[in-house]
Amino acid sequence: MKSFGIEDTITKLNQISTKRAEVLLDHQVKSIKDLLYYFPRKHLDRTNITKIKNIAPAHKYNIVGTVETLGEKRTRFKKIYQVLISDGTGVLTLTWFNSSKYIKNLVKKGDLIAVHGKVDWYNGFSISHPEFDILDQKTDPASTGSIIPIYPLTNEFKRVGIEQRLIRKLILQSLDKISSFNEMYNDKILKFHKLVKIEEALSQLHFPDDINQLKSAIYRLKFDEHFILQVFLALVKENIKRTEARPFKDIGPYFQIIRDGLKFELTRSQKKVIAEIHGDLKKENPMNRLLQGDVGSGKTIVAILSSSLAVGNNAQVAIMAPTEILATQHYKSFQEELSEARITCCLLVGKMKKKDRNKIITNIENGKISVVVGTHAIIQDDVIFKDLGLVVIDEQHRFGVEQRNKLTNKGLNPHLLSMTATPIPRTLSITYMGDMDLSIIDELPKNRIPITTKIIEPTRLPKVYAFAKDQIDSGQQCMIVYPLVEESEKSDLAAAVEMFEKLQKSTFSNYKVGLIHGKMNGEEKKEVMRRFKGNKINIIIATTVIEVGIDVPNATLMLIEHAERFGLTQLHQLRGRVGRGIKKSYCILVNRGTNELSAKRLEIMESTNDGFEIADEDLILRGPGDYVGFKQSGFIKYKIADMVTDGPIIRTARILAKSIIESDPTLENHENVKTQVIKDYKNNLHLVKLN
Repeated sequence: MKSFGIEDTITKLNQISTKRAEVLLDHQVKSIKDLLYYFPRKHLDRTNITKIKNIAPAHKYNIVGTVETLGEKRTRFKKIYQVLISDGTGVLTLTWFNSSKYIKNLVKKGDLIAVHGKVDWYNGFSISHPEFDILDQKTDPASTGSIIPIYPLTNEFKRVGIEQRLIRKLILQSLDKISSFNEMYNDKILKFHKLVKIEEALSQLHFPDDINQLKSAIYRLKFDEHFILQVFLALVKENIKRTEARPFKDIGPYFQIIRDGLKFELTRSQKKVIAEIHGDLKKENPMNRLLQGDVGSGKTIVAILSSSLAVGNNAQVAIMAPTEILATQHYKSFQEELSEARITCCLLVGKMKKKDRNKIITNIENGKISVVVGTHAIIQDDVIFKDLGLVVIDEQHRFGVEQRNKLTNKGLNPHLLSMTATPIPRTLSITYMGDMDLSIIDELPKNRIPITTKIIEPTRLPKVYAFAKDQIDSGQQCMIVYPLVEESEKSDLAAAVEMFEKLQKSTFSNYKVGLIHGKMNGEEKKEVMRRFKGNKINIIIATTVIEVGIDVPNATLMLIEHAERFGLTQLHQLRGRVGRGIKKSYCILVNRGTNELSAKRLEIMESTNDGFEIADEDLILRGPGDYVGFKQSGFIKYKIADMVTDGPIIRTARILAKSIIESDPTLENHENVKTQVIKDYKNNLHLVKLN
């Protein structure tokens, strides 16, 4: 007899004591529903279990056996803990170094244990530091169903007697007793998208009949998580559409003057995104567009021409960049082009003379300055715009939501153009940036010559230094990048300051060597960069402070020390500091590590200059949480969905969410989707925040 509601407390279940309820509550399991959504961390597939008699060294296996003996063993240099298991066909030794207490508390003689790891041969078959799970004798895969769920269990769970068997028993009891499940989709949606019903999905996830049923269950539950997020993003986008903004319907007098005065021809891609931006600016709701463009693709001129459209409609423009170097670089580019059309432009940064700053903010307030380029200094309370109509935020992932909002709030629903030189992986673009329209500059200017990238071992550095001298003797310049400014940890990491002094005195003693790093003050950095840009410095030794905002067309060689320490995206950003002129450029990656993952990163860098391809690979290697800027700002935490591998599911979920919100923006039509279920279900997503 069905007797539970899905929202009922877990205390209704048998064997849930007060202590067990408290521990479950600490792990966000309060209701029957929470328990059903306490998903297995993996499944043990009986068909993938190998008998010990069939294993061989140097291969990875899944093995299930019973613990025969166990204990600590001392060697001359260290303590090891060994567990001997048998499956009736042979024996296997499991070995842990310096983990005696930890393993001793987990494993007992007679335990049934599932093991995964690489087999070695040392006086018999052995696995060092294997992955393992303690199974229950009654759920031995050899005598029960072919697929066994393995749940994440903490020490707190085990302390109150919550083991794998009890979790499975509680979930089975819940599935048997629930009176009804809240199905999110109607039959039409379920059929069209080939989704199993939620009751079947939850049942098959915890107790799968076979691998295909399990796959269908996982697909449905992944789809739900992606769909809910896409609904929220679609609602945000719909809300923007319902917000009134000032349309810029006229091209105005300045756009044509600037475009005709360019010393280069716009690429097809630049023309396309300018048309997309212009189309948004004409609308009576605020633009919310993200402009993605690879390093050196020409985003700045797109921002300049877009700004001229706003100024041509008597509105002001604010451009905010994350660093003073980048802001200054933008200001010079804007000033050079805007002066042709006699558009007033200023630079507003943190460290300015009070007299100069007061004059600038007065002219911003009275409207005499049309375009303001700056850093966080723009969002200070005393900076008041007369009529802010367009906000441009560069490297937008480096700013928090509050900072971005503070700038847009200085106008009456101004249009917003966000820019990034960090290509965002496709799956992130349609999730994390799903509430924004997307423009992509996917080609480089015609005069750009592809950068040649090479990985080298440290022993080849003398040849690279000789090549650097050849480049300098031909009138070119070089950059050498190090991960750290000074030694702060016990490692072989070469510090920028130390190597600057060494290279200046020895290898490059006949050349002018400069140093720039994050601990220098703004004026010192400006002076070094001014001299480098003027070719008064032949070689600049730097930290990642040069990652963005450095535009020296004469620099043709980038040498990155300890390249294995950098992420793919950061390496690509650094590489983009060269290859900005008409001369052939090179990026040399010095690999001082032995890590297999870092070696793969460097190989990707060597094989392609395509930032979007690199971004996709970076997402696979590092995961979304570690992707540039997102971990710091908070990222989406899924229970079962995977941002890296779920691209097709995300796209399908987005199409469905978009179609529903467009036809039913208030989610009142229950024929589309059960809105109350969406409101309830969002609690299972555990989103930190969307931005």
